[in-house]
Amino acid sequence: MATEAKYSIIREVGRGSYGVVYEAIVNQTRSKVAVKRMHCNVPENVELALQEFWALQSIQRQHENVIQLEECILQNGQVFQPISHRYRKSDSHLLLIETCLKGRRCMDPKSACFLWFVMEFCDGGNMNEYLLSRSPDAQLNNSFMRQLSSAVAFLHRNQIVHRDLKSDNILISHRRGSPIVKVADFGLSKVCQGKGNVNQHRFSSACGSNFYMAPEVWEGHYTAKADIFALGIIFWAMVERITFRDGDTEKELLGTYICQGKELIPLGEALLENPNMKLQIPLKNKKSMPADLCKLLHDMLAFNPKERLDAFQLEVRIRQISYGKKRQRSVS
Repeated sequence: MATEAKYSIIREVGRGSYGVVYEAIVNQTRSKVAVKRMHCNVPENVELALQEFWALQSIQRQHENVIQLEECILQNGQVFQPISHRYRKSDSHLLLIETCLKGRRCMDPKSACFLWFVMEFCDGGNMNEYLLSRSPDAQLNNSFMRQLSSAVAFLHRNQIVHRDLKSDNILISHRRGSPIVKVADFGLSKVCQGKGNVNQHRFSSACGSNFYMAPEVWEGHYTAKADIFALGIIFWAMVERITFRDGDTEKELLGTYICQGKELIPLGEALLENPNMKLQIPLKNKKSMPADLCKLLHDMLAFNPKERLDAFQLEVRIRQISYGKKRQRSVS
């Protein structure tokens, strides 16, 4: 006797080179979820799917500003097998899944192999679209900066380096009235082994989106502080509404850059070419940004990673800035 499907797909809400995201409902409760399908047909896709799975399943305690994984399902042909961490499967079981996905059983071209990620549904789209559809709001920007700083500090405490932070990979939820940001898309993330300081781990494979990559990422020798540089790009662009047009999608995206003639050069690449370059912060209007926020952005975008804030320092500093805070009226 066939069992009823657990989820029903409503519509496609996003598509990229690594997968497709759908809006779906849980048939039993009628609650909404997001479902991301990643096709494990080539080794590169398998690696991305596994990195996302290992990152999300390794988080022991959920954070309000990190997308929540409900479950992960392996589809091999017509067989669907849940492999989420919530099922408390053994490490040997998960390694068996990894071995399967890496091609010893799943590379039969006649047999479709997918990983399905079932995650909480975010009704506000991504942060890029959300902000560009609204007038600038210092209090909202401050809220988003605090939430994102907290999320990245949480990830780094859990030994997870995102490596592809950008406004397109940050989702918005309205479930509690005020907009809540959710860091998502962990396909390029890395879970560092061991319990030491995450900033001591070194990476060599350059990855991410050009306009958000730190100078050392372009060189191929970097640490978790590359995430802080990407956040600095996001914060600066968010406050001043600095945008560029993506060459592939023609979408307007939040991000800062250096102009060389008619060409836009990613900030990290420009700093690598000229480490002594002075960043013009603020870029547009000096009144739009208090001095403590300017100093914070300079410390997040430092060329030398040793001089750059780490996630834990940023989490403290972001609470201290005056930008976006309501001024209390003085009583005479």
